[in-house]
Amino acid sequence: MQRNRHIAADTSPEADAIQVAAYRRMGGLGRAQVMFRLTDTTRRTAMAGVRNRHPNYDDRQLLLALARLLHGDELVRRTWPESELVDP
Repeated sequence: MQRNRHIAADTSPEADAIQVAAYRRMGGLGRAQVMFRLTDTTRRTAMAGVRNRHPNYDDRQLLLALARLLHGDELVRRTWPESELVDP
């Protein structure tokens, strides 16, 4: 079954087909491993951005800023009601 998929503007249809074929060969476990690595890389990149913008933040402020970026103000306020919102 063919699904409508979005191809990134900077990717040719040929390159997309090669990537899809590679993902299919990986199987479910391989694709999950790639997804977890990409998620970890994204989280580390976001944290590096917070550190770069706010070099004076301590570890707790870094955590709160990242949580705010990832989950939004409402969830951060509910999870850490005693903490002030810090700029991400």
